[in-house]
Amino acid sequence: MKNIKVVLSIAALAAFVALPVYAQHGGGHGASSSTMHGSSSSTHGNSADAKADKSSSSHGPSSVGEKLTDNTKLAAKLQSLLPPGTDLQTAASGFKNLGQFVAAVHVSHNLGIPFDQLKAKMIGPPKESLGQAVHALKPDADSKTETGKATKQAKQDMDDSKSS
Repeated sequence: MKNIKVVLSIAALAAFVALPVYAQHGGGHGASSSTMHGSSSSTHGNSADAKADKSSSSHGPSSVGEKLTDNTKLAAKLQSLLPPGTDLQTAASGFKNLGQFVAAVHVSHNLGIPFDQLKAKMIGPPKESLGQAVHALKPDADSKTETGKATKQAKQDMDDSKSS
């Protein structure tokens, strides 16, 4: 019974961490994030996605680094949270999406975990979720709470950068 609780807790955490993935697809379809299970190619007609993909519209979604190049306000915010001299493009490489990268930057900053160590755990191999990486690198931290906090901060940063 205890193992089932652990597995369910991990599954719930993984689902919570995945929210930024679905949030990035937007869609404007009125669907909740739990119903957006289609592939990313299904949202290419969306105007928000078209703006995000402007630098590579014929090559599919742009990389996290390309999105940061286009979004200088968000890039400046993230740069301020990373150690001085960190190359933002290099830091962003390998992440699945912008939300995952922004949340990782916040966790690193909030908990004082070296970003390169956190990234290495998340990028793998083997790949780990943000929560798993936090638990491995800072076992005394409440990884669920810290991951949730960072996810909210990431969403806020991305929303703020779009409104200006």
